[in-house]
Amino acid sequence: MSSLPFPLAPPLDDASIEAGRKLLTGDVEFLKGVVTMDGLPPADRVEVCFAGRSNVGKSSLINALTGRKAIARTSNTPGRTQEINYFTAGETLYLVDLPGYGFAKAPVAVVEGWQNLLKTYLSGRVTLRRAFVLVDMRHGVKDVDHQIMALLDRAAVTFQVVLTKADKIGAAGRQKTLDQVRQALNTHPAAFPELLVTSSESGAGIADLRGIIAGLTRK
Repeated sequence: MSSLPFPLAPPLDDASIEAGRKLLTGDVEFLKGVVTMDGLPPADRVEVCFAGRSNVGKSSLINALTGRKAIARTSNTPGRTQEINYFTAGETLYLVDLPGYGFAKAPVAVVEGWQNLLKTYLSGRVTLRRAFVLVDMRHGVKDVDHQIMALLDRAAVTFQVVLTKADKIGAAGRQKTLDQVRQALNTHPAAFPELLVTSSESGAGIADLRGIIAGLTRK
């Protein structure tokens, strides 16, 4: 069986870009933080979630997507996000910021709690349309990323890799990382076969990611 090539996602048309802009920079609000499954909001709309290692830039990406400076709190302290944070985008979409993973300095009991909540959420949320797994462009896919990807494989949740912090690495380094990511994804059947390169600082890839998310609400 041939391996997926995992090309870069092609640029979207103007209509898709505009639909994404209207949805993601319109009426977006923080809804609630969830620490147990019984605290989840009603499964009454499409949702997409963002997963990634601690300090990979999830909060910065959500801020960039929504055009807000601090709708999602950022921190230089790994592991600050200790709950599932829900944001509403209009009346059709939930944006879900998952706890950062792979931070060994957190107390063992806390890490286990995060992991159990994450596993239960990913396995049981029927309205979850796609997970976006964020990977730092400077570092590529690490062992902890493989663990979350394997969990998504088992849960049959399609995930798409979004490379972050592309502004912090040169062209040669970006290509090396892309090659490494493509090879890493070959072992994950739930991986969506297109990669997206982004920078929350420069805005690269943000409009296309908005359009991709908006498109998921129409399927």
